[in-house]
Amino acid sequence: MPLTAVTSAKVAVNGVHLHYQRAGEGEHAVLLLPGMLGSGKTDFAPQLQSLNKKRFTLVAWDPRGYGQSRPPDRDFPRDFFERDAKDAVDLMKLPAQALQFKQVSLLGWSDGGITALIAAAKYPSYIRKMVIWGANAYVTEEDSRIYQGIRDVSKWSEKTRKPLEALYGYDYFAETCKKWVDGINQFKHLPEGNICRHLLPLVQCPTLIVHGEKDPLVPRFHADFILEHVKGSRLHLMPEEDFLQ
Repeated sequence: MPLTAVTSAKVAVNGVHLHYQRAGEGEHAVLLLPGMLGSGKTDFAPQLQSLNKKRFTLVAWDPRGYGQSRPPDRDFPRDFFERDAKDAVDLMKLPAQALQFKQVSLLGWSDGGITALIAAAKYPSYIRKMVIWGANAYVTEEDSRIYQGIRDVSKWSEKTRKPLEALYGYDYFAETCKKWVDGINQFKHLPEGNICRHLLPLVQCPTLIVHGEKDPLVPRFHADFILEHVKGSRLHLMPEEDFLQ
C-alpha cells in the first residue's frame, strides 16, 4: 500500500460500530479527534494527506453518532465526553485492523479537544503527547449565549455549513446541532460549569494548546485556564485565526 493512501474501516467498539480513516505506517500513532458534528473526513483531510507518513500512523475517527459511525443517532447524556474518550482509547487498542497501538498521541479540535483532555487524564500511561485547539474545561453564561447563537444552522456561514449538510443531510444536521447545544449547556448547571476541570491536574503528557484569538466560539480565557491547570503545558496563540472560517 502506498504511504499516501488513506484507508477506512468500521469496527465494533463498546456496542457500536465506529468508522475511522487511517494513513501512514510510522511508529508514532496519532489519533485525530473531530469537533462537534465533525468527522475524520470533514475535520482532518489536510492532516491525513500531509503529515509525515513515515513518522506517523494517523487514525481519524468518527465518534458514535457522527460521520459514518451511525447508527446510532448521536445523543448527549451528561457523560458523553467520557463515553467518547473511552470509545476512542478502546478503538486504538483493538487488535482488529492492526490497530492495537501500545501508546498514542492525540490531536483534538473543539469537542475533540475536550475528549482528548479526558482521555489523557484517565489513561495517562497510554497517551504519549497531545495537541488541542478550540477546547474548554467548563461552561459559563457567556459560553451558553454563544452556543445559543449557533443553534439554528440556517444562520451558519455557507462554508461551515455545506460540508456537514453534505455529510448528514439537512434534517439530521439541524436536529443534532440543537441536541448538541442542549447537551453542552447541561454542564452550565453543574458546580463551576464543570466539564473536565477536575481532571486537568491528572494530565501527565506533554501538551500544546493552540488558540485562535479570533475564535468566535471559545473565548481566550478557556485556553488560559487549561494552560494554568495542565502541568507543563504550552500555549501557542494564532492572532489572525478563526478556525471556523
